[in-house]
Amino acid sequence: MTKTLFFSVGEPSGDQHAARLIAELRSQSGAESLRCRGFGGPEMQAAGCSLDLDLTCHAVVGLVEVLPKLREFFRFADQAEQTFASGGVDGVVLVDFPGFNWHIAKRAKKYGIPVYYYCPPQLWAWGAWRVKKMRRSVDHVLTVLPIETTFFGDHGIPVSFVGHPFFDAVAEKPLDAELMRQLGAGSVSQAGPEEVSRTVAVLPGSRDHEVKNNFPIMLETIRRLQADVEKSGDPDAPPVRYAVAAYRDRHCLWCRDQLTESDRALPIDFFVDRTSEVIEAAHCAMMVSGSVSLELMARGTPAAVIYRVGRILHAVGKRVLRVDSVTLPNLMAERKVFPEFVSVGDPEPAIDFLHETTRAMLNDRFYYRRVRADLEKLRIEYGLPGASKRAAAFLCGELGLSRQIGGDEQTNRRIAA
Repeated sequence: MTKTLFFSVGEPSGDQHAARLIAELRSQSGAESLRCRGFGGPEMQAAGCSLDLDLTCHAVVGLVEVLPKLREFFRFADQAEQTFASGGVDGVVLVDFPGFNWHIAKRAKKYGIPVYYYCPPQLWAWGAWRVKKMRRSVDHVLTVLPIETTFFGDHGIPVSFVGHPFFDAVAEKPLDAELMRQLGAGSVSQAGPEEVSRTVAVLPGSRDHEVKNNFPIMLETIRRLQADVEKSGDPDAPPVRYAVAAYRDRHCLWCRDQLTESDRALPIDFFVDRTSEVIEAAHCAMMVSGSVSLELMARGTPAAVIYRVGRILHAVGKRVLRVDSVTLPNLMAERKVFPEFVSVGDPEPAIDFLHETTRAMLNDRFYYRRVRADLEKLRIEYGLPGASKRAAAFLCGELGLSRQIGGDEQTNRRIAA
């Protein structure tokens, strides 16, 4: 008998994680035994999920951005409830996107459908008061960070640690060899600013508002860094190039449009859907805070992190955040391996921060190599692949489907430990 899993995924990064999970589920259970449907994005659809709605097109963050879309989101939740009421859904898998997914969970439980949360919201960081809601509406949490496993377990919520799927993406991602050559890959792995060429990865985020809020700061930083290079007057100084990795075509076009006539001389290139190649080839990076920081960690690329927020969201965040970092590798290391800066109001302090930090990564050999050594330690401790296999094996067991786990047993034992 064919089983049906309903997915609810609202973030571009969640779309990637869910797509990998869906592919693994179909592999372990047999494609004819499992149907995946629900809300998600194009990568899930490509992996074999029947989309009722492309929810990733509606990703928003913060009260100011959510309010105008509340009616729309409630309509989406009602659409999901109609699906649950019609029967035939054997389980619901939520991926991050908590503000909306709480409503999906509540509606699923109304019809007795088990709910599983993969890549759960970071309640341990900002939302401990929502633990009761998690306990009430979610049957099992599949955690991606050790700190989450401890937190949910301590609050009496059934939990299994599977590891972070970003490390699966890094391990499995085929890289474009020609692009890597163009970007100067190879020099980076030697970890020295004395190399022949240096590429600075510029990662402006995966959401529209992130790109528009943060890329102008990054562009001004590029101008200042390039002015430093020209002022040095050293003909033997290694050249610096800037590679902007955009998530969508429209982001790339918008970023290009921000260049002035005088910016046309900047050694800057734009790429779409080539983030992995850019990160792998880069000497260092400037990035918007997000889960892509895990890929930078896994690939050993030092980065300066910024995140620009409105005054209202910042004021709320100061009251609810229970951690002193917005960057996952920093939380793993319990210190600022990636320097970070939250920008509110005047953008000048953020520009100064990015300028000084990136310049140090380009020119301070001791500092640069120390950061890379710290990242390597974190990769060995936390960057183990296999999360998608473990999550799929758990869900197949819950659904009573055949399990063909396979994988690296040594890695599985280390994760379980």
